[in-house]
Amino acid sequence: MLPVVALIGRPNTGKSTLFNAMTGTRDALVADLPGLTRDRQYGFARRTEVPCIVVDTGGLVEDANEIETLMVAQTDRAIEEADRLVVLVDGRAGVTPQDQFVAQLARRSGKPVILAVNKTEGFDHDIAVADFHQLGLGEPHPLSAAHDQGVISLLEAILVGLVPDPQDGPEMHGIRVAVIGRPNVGKSTLINRVLGENRLVAFDQPGTTRDAVFVPFERDGERYTLIDTAGLRRRSRVEDTIEKFSVIKTLQAIESANVVIVVMDAHDTVAEQDASLLGTVIEQGRALILAVNKWDNIPTEQRDLIRQQIEQRLTFADFAPLHFISARHGSGVGELFASVRKVYAAAMRAMSTPELTRVLETAIESHQPPLVRGRRIKLRYAHQGGRNPPVIVIHGNQTEHLPDAYKRYLVNVYRKAFDLMGTPVRVTFRSEVNPFAGKRNVLTPRQVKKRKRLIQRNKR
Repeated sequence: MLPVVALIGRPNTGKSTLFNAMTGTRDALVADLPGLTRDRQYGFARRTEVPCIVVDTGGLVEDANEIETLMVAQTDRAIEEADRLVVLVDGRAGVTPQDQFVAQLARRSGKPVILAVNKTEGFDHDIAVADFHQLGLGEPHPLSAAHDQGVISLLEAILVGLVPDPQDGPEMHGIRVAVIGRPNVGKSTLINRVLGENRLVAFDQPGTTRDAVFVPFERDGERYTLIDTAGLRRRSRVEDTIEKFSVIKTLQAIESANVVIVVMDAHDTVAEQDASLLGTVIEQGRALILAVNKWDNIPTEQRDLIRQQIEQRLTFADFAPLHFISARHGSGVGELFASVRKVYAAAMRAMSTPELTRVLETAIESHQPPLVRGRRIKLRYAHQGGRNPPVIVIHGNQTEHLPDAYKRYLVNVYRKAFDLMGTPVRVTFRSEVNPFAGKRNVLTPRQVKKRKRLIQRNKR
C-alpha cells in the first residue's frame, strides 16, 4: 500500500503550496468524500522513485476557537492516518510558540518526522535553519515550495527506507478488484455474496469501514484478490466518532487495484461524492465498473428515472459497464464478474504499432485534423506506451495545437477499434523536432524551393 505523508504546521507556513508542489498540481482538492473537510485534502505524489499519498491539513494553533478546534481535530485525524509526518515552518518568521506546539504534537505521535523550513529562497540555508534546531526534530530541511526548490529532496528524505513495490504488504494474487463506495451502500455484503460466506461482518450501520481488507479467492477458474475498503470497528467505537469514511484507505485501495467496482445505492440519488469517486478512479487510470445495488426493491416505474439520472450526471464515465444488482439476493452478481474479466483484459490489451497506425490513418481519412495558421496538423504514426491504463503515443507535427475535441475523437476511435470498454484510454502526442528551429539565416527545404521559383521567375 502507498505510504501516507501528512503535512502539519501552524497557519500560513505554506502547507498547501508544498502540497501542490509535491503532487504536481494546482488543485489541492482531490477527493470530496464523506468525513473530509476542506481543511484536510489528499493527493498522489509521484515525483520520486517511491510514490506516496500526501495529506494537506489546516493550521494548528494551541489556543483554538470553535472553528480552529475543528481544524485541529482534522489534523489529529491526519496524523493518526499518516505513516510519516512533515512539520513545516516559516524560515523568514523564525521559531514561534505555535511551532513549538506543533513540534510537541509530532513527537508525541511516535511517527517518523522531518522538519521542513519553507521560504528560504535568497537566504543562506545554514543561517535560515539555524534557529529551528531547538524544536528537537532533527536536521532541518530548507526549501522553497513556491519555487519548487528542495521539494524532491524533501520527498526522498521523508520516504527513505521504503520500497517502491505496490505489492508490498498484503499478498495479492490474480486480478486485484477494489470495491468502493459511500457508506452503507452494501460493499461488504457484495463481497460476502461473491465469496459465498460471511467473510466480512456486515450490518446496517454507516461508518463501520476503516481499514482495507484483502481477500484472495477463485471464481470460475480465475484467481482474484478482493479489496474491501472496510476494516470493521466495534459498534460502540462507531457511535463515538463522526468519522464515516476513510479516504486514505479508499485511495490506497484504488492505487492497489487493477479493476475498481464503484457501488451505489439505488435508493439514493447520484451524489457529488459518487462523481468524485469515479473521477478519482479515472484519474488514476483504473478499469472501472458501476454497480447500482439494492435494485430488487425499486418499483418498476422508478427504474427508468434512476437510469436517466445516472446517464445525465455520470457522462464522463460512460465507457464503464453499468450493472444493476442485489448483493443481498445475488441477482446480477455473476454478470458483474464477467465484466471484471472483460475490463481487465481491455486494460492489459497489447496493441501493435502497425495496427495502431492503421486505425490512426482511417480516423484521419474520416475526420481531418484542423488547420493551424493555414497549415494542416499532421499525425504520422502511433505506438503503445503502456498498459493499465492503455496508453497510445501519436507522433506528428504541431500536435501541441490539437484541440481537445479532436483528442476525444481519437480516444473514442481507438476505444471502439480495440474494444477498450471499461478502462480509461490515454492518448499522448509527440511533435517532431524542427532541425531549423532557432537557427538564423537557415532556410527550410520548402523555403529553398520557393526562393528558387522566385529567382527563375525574375530571370524570365
